[in-house]
Amino acid sequence: KFRAPRDGWRKRQKLSTISLEARFGPRAVAKSKRKSSKLTLWPLVAATFFMVSGGTYGTEDIVHGAGYGSAILILLLTPLLWSLPTAYMIGELSSAMPVEGGYYAWVRRGLGNMMGFQEAWLSLVASIFDMAIYPTLFVAYLTRLFPWFAEGHRGVMVSLGIVAVCAIMNIAGIRVVAISSLWLFFLLSAPFALVVVLAPFKWGALSGATVSGPVSSVGFIGGILIAMWNYMGWDNASTIATEVEKPQRTYPRAMIVAVVVVSLTYLVPVASMKLTGASPALGAAGSWADLAGLLGGQWLRVALVLGGMISAFGMFNALVMSYSRLPLAMAQDGLLPPVFARVHPRTRAPWVAILVCAVGWALCLGLGFERLVTIDILLYGTSLMLEFVALVALRIKEPTLRRPFRVPGGMIGAVMLGVCPLLLLGFSVVRSEAEQVLGMSSLTFGILLILAGFVASATRRLR
Repeated sequence: KFRAPRDGWRKRQKLSTISLEARFGPRAVAKSKRKSSKLTLWPLVAATFFMVSGGTYGTEDIVHGAGYGSAILILLLTPLLWSLPTAYMIGELSSAMPVEGGYYAWVRRGLGNMMGFQEAWLSLVASIFDMAIYPTLFVAYLTRLFPWFAEGHRGVMVSLGIVAVCAIMNIAGIRVVAISSLWLFFLLSAPFALVVVLAPFKWGALSGATVSGPVSSVGFIGGILIAMWNYMGWDNASTIATEVEKPQRTYPRAMIVAVVVVSLTYLVPVASMKLTGASPALGAAGSWADLAGLLGGQWLRVALVLGGMISAFGMFNALVMSYSRLPLAMAQDGLLPPVFARVHPRTRAPWVAILVCAVGWALCLGLGFERLVTIDILLYGTSLMLEFVALVALRIKEPTLRRPFRVPGGMIGAVMLGVCPLLLLGFSVVRSEAEQVLGMSSLTFGILLILAGFVASATRRLR
């Protein structure tokens, strides 16, 4: 427990650098610094942005279902009730335990091996319903520009290409993924910035338009569910904690900044379209490109379509980075075969886990999954509740654990933090009874998937 004085540490650090330079030259020092470089604040914010949001796409369903006024209210309330509590929870646990596997490791330490396995199971099963759709979305936007890709198996080949490229980028290293996410964020945001600038002037075909027209039957609660889906995934960034610079300080700041950035990318374009006077009835799924075409012409429509392709690619790429760390951490803990713990000798990327996950998602491309929002929220929400329980359990079991960032309010604050997300999760449970999957309600299907995790855990223990 001895801690050397700061001046002594700096002196030793300086001497080690001088020794390295004397033996191998200045290039060796530069190369050593490059190899030890980790993610800083803004690359982590960009990666989190794509793990959670991927841009404004998807909010048109909320406008179409609830109207402009209700949509803006939903997009304001959801981050306050759903995202901020999650960001605070992640801030405390990631600063206290910046370990490989993130939320899986927190639940395992707080609630035991079985619940830790269940946490990872829920996340990986949810990824089946989530990850296979992003290459399909990329192709859907691509065919709006080039219908040729819709013929035959060309779209499937493009989807397989997306999976392969993202796997290669992830094996190349976490910094490649994070820095590319930062540049993709700027490219994605540029067309929406033009929409925001042009909207108040009501240019193009929207000149003289008035806000009118019917909305769909999705309603206010349905809009909340879609907003929850658009705002979920904050804990995905925690799985790469060992590869982040000063994670105790960087994670809490990155979570808060990312919540603000994601909220603004949803709210500002929706509010700007309200100013154009366009009918909410125009806001069907994937209609941002059509609205941009009415506002700024064909060139802006093409820019929004390209932005959709960037969004789909960026989300898949960032989530490969997140999900692949779960098998790695589980293998290190003995919950999966040791082969999943193999990492690339130069980039330290879990190449076996990346390849196995990529093959699994590629096999799901042809199954034609629709985006089952309620199942996604049910599985993700259950895993999120385990994390909130782990937050309280660790406060009780390990009160002396060093927590550079703490949820304010002591134990009461830690307990109350999960109340609003739990209530919103209740909305999804009620809603899921009305949707059918394989001849059963989404709720029943989701519960069966959750129970399958306990069966898999028990089978592993027997073996």
